[in-house]
Amino acid sequence: MASSKEKQLKKHKGIASGLFFLMALIYGLMVWLQQHSPVGWMGYVKAFSEAGMVGALADWFAVTALFRHPLGIPTRHTNLIRRKQVDLGINLGKFVKDNFLNPDNIRPYIEKADVVKFAADWLKKEQNRKVLEEETLGLIKKIILELEDEQVEEFLNRKSVELLQTVNYQEMSAAGVRYLIDNNEHNRLLDHFLPQLKEYVTESKQLIREKISENRPFIAFLAGKKISKELVDGFVKFIEEIQQQPEHFVRMKLTEGLDEFGQDLRTSEEWEKKFEALKQILIRTENLQTFVHDLWLSIKKMLLENMENNDSILREYLNKNIHKLSESLSDDHELAQRINRWVRHFAYRMILKNRSEVEKLISSTVSAWEGKEFSRKLELEVGRDLQWIRVNGTLVGGMVGLIIYTLTRLFTG
Repeated sequence: MASSKEKQLKKHKGIASGLFFLMALIYGLMVWLQQHSPVGWMGYVKAFSEAGMVGALADWFAVTALFRHPLGIPTRHTNLIRRKQVDLGINLGKFVKDNFLNPDNIRPYIEKADVVKFAADWLKKEQNRKVLEEETLGLIKKIILELEDEQVEEFLNRKSVELLQTVNYQEMSAAGVRYLIDNNEHNRLLDHFLPQLKEYVTESKQLIREKISENRPFIAFLAGKKISKELVDGFVKFIEEIQQQPEHFVRMKLTEGLDEFGQDLRTSEEWEKKFEALKQILIRTENLQTFVHDLWLSIKKMLLENMENNDSILREYLNKNIHKLSESLSDDHELAQRINRWVRHFAYRMILKNRSEVEKLISSTVSAWEGKEFSRKLELEVGRDLQWIRVNGTLVGGMVGLIIYTLTRLFTG
């Protein structure tokens, strides 16, 4: 089906051609009347129509020569658009660059641009915020679904190994020991352990008696039960003393020992070598592969489920931040000015920086078009106006012919 532009072009071609045939009909009629019943005014009409035909034909040739060979005859200086297509592309690109993409023309438009106000006004409408939310989630979902699981897992595995290798486990372990001491966690651990030890000792009277019998049978024969009972009671009392006395020497020794261990852990080259060896053995891609695989699948599943669920935390978080962004753009004038300045500066620099690229784009695009199609595109855009050149040429030619004929009659009698 013909487009509206094609219909308009055809219509105006018909008008211009119809005027030419009208001139031809009038000319033929005047010639016939002059031969059979001549009247003086017929010469003027004949001169007008004759010159009108010449003007119409001349302008038809000129207009047609822009886009194709008139009558299909490949004469010189015809089919100009196709012959000069590359030059037209180069000149058009240079024209746009020099006359549109120059600092004097760009600066006034850039300085008037208020991107923040436009964005703030747009975000004030709830349906627009919803559109932004859906588009953002759709983009995230598209990215997640198009990601290759193997490549993501390989990337995460590699980065995990790199990250874990950079951790100073020696310093971390020493800091952990220091944390236990500073927060008295070692004593709390001891308090948790002592009742169990007390219970174990109490329940082990028979075992202690048997060990005494094995190693000291004579002593066991004389006072085995008494000794085992005293040993158990002594252990229990010792444990109770540790429990009841915050400053007990065992607690002090434990704190002192942990402190020395922490210092040694922090500064010892031997521990440094041990941690380095452990890192090389444990932190490998093959050791983390299963964990990374499960981690990525869990993250992917969680994200997709959150995007599908209208009441998900992800949607709530995104909606909250879009609303917050809308309020900030509307109420924070200092922020709006900063963003506008940055956008204007960035746009100005980018346009000027890429002027030559725009020129190349226009030139290469025009040059790449198929010649016949290029001529057709241009004809559809400007051909309708060019047909008026033919109409004007017909009328102006007729008037010129009439003037010449009139002047000739005046001076020749």
